[in-house]
Amino acid sequence: QVQLVESGGGLVQAGDSLILSCEASGHTNTIYTMAWFRQAPGKDLEFVAYINWNGDSTDVEDFAKDRFTISKDNFKDTLYLGLNRLKPEDTAVYYCAARTSDTDNVRIGSSYDFWGQGTQVTVSS
Repeated sequence: QVQLVESGGGLVQAGDSLILSCEASGHTNTIYTMAWFRQAPGKDLEFVAYINWNGDSTDVEDFAKDRFTISKDNFKDTLYLGLNRLKPEDTAVYYCAARTSDTDNVRIGSSYDFWGQGTQVTVSS
């Protein structure tokens, strides 16, 4: 089992920046990929970014490529998501997720085995 705890969300103004953190614990040596998803009110879960735990692959969804950065610290077992030039449409609950294999599409939420509780990001205009 892997436990995930997100932090770093908050209420900010458009154009501001935030850094979200996701601390993993438990059997972290089984993690193959970690990712960030988000869910805005009334909308479906949306893929944001992923990174393989050995660092050999990473990607950010098109809407976030020039504003969001995914990174990790293996020593701290912590995943990060840097959010820059935030927009009101970025308002959502942001979740981190982990999976122990790479057999499915990395952008699909159902391919992940473990989820955090989420952290709210609210961007005012």
